[in-house]
Amino acid sequence: MQHKIVSREDWLAARKWHLAREKELTRLRDEVMDERRELPWVKVEKEYVFDTSGGQRTLAQLFGGRSQLIVQHFMFAPDWEEGCAGCSFGADHIDGANRHLAHHDVTFVAVSRAPLDKLMAYKKRMGWKFPWVSSAGSDFNYDFNVSFTREELEAGTVFYNFDTIDNAMEELPGASVFYRDEAGDVFHTYSSYGRGNEEVIGAYMLLDMTPKGRNETGPNGNLMDWVKRHDQYESEESVSCCA
Repeated sequence: MQHKIVSREDWLAARKWHLAREKELTRLRDEVMDERRELPWVKVEKEYVFDTSGGQRTLAQLFGGRSQLIVQHFMFAPDWEEGCAGCSFGADHIDGANRHLAHHDVTFVAVSRAPLDKLMAYKKRMGWKFPWVSSAGSDFNYDFNVSFTREELEAGTVFYNFDTIDNAMEELPGASVFYRDEAGDVFHTYSSYGRGNEEVIGAYMLLDMTPKGRNETGPNGNLMDWVKRHDQYESEESVSCCA
């Protein structure tokens, strides 16, 4: 990796130029987030039922008394023995934030089609604390375009990320947000798919600050080239450099 080596004065000038660009991005992000909050809502008319560790619950009951609900569409098909590595990478970032979300009128829950016993076993293996429920037997994953029928897969195209794409995978990642009003009505306010979920992955944000960046140089050109489930790395060197 070859970089130009300059004086501290020249470095400062370059850094201040880039700071102006960062500020542009911050202002643009604020503008886009304002636009996100102004998006129209859709009332959820269908009553989805989920298997939870406390018994069956409707979508409205998943809010846990709060008015806002974030759902991670976690890729875990019924016949899989473990959850998606990429979704697991994202899920590793949830528990710390979730302590704060719960005190700010937001409930977080992961939803997958795998049966509840598989989800709970994998959750225990990973050491996660956030709520995780099963949508097995429900249309929820299909209606929110993160799971796909055999017919769709045989056709080779699915509706994902608000467009028709070529796809052969039965599960894809995403996140959806819901609001529950005082009358108990639930509204779908937002969904995000694909790379739209990256900004909640703190490890990516830290890597983006480094000289090598995400360094995803393998055949996939994404996290699948290097990310493992956190109990599958060969050593703990990354967390014990100077302890």
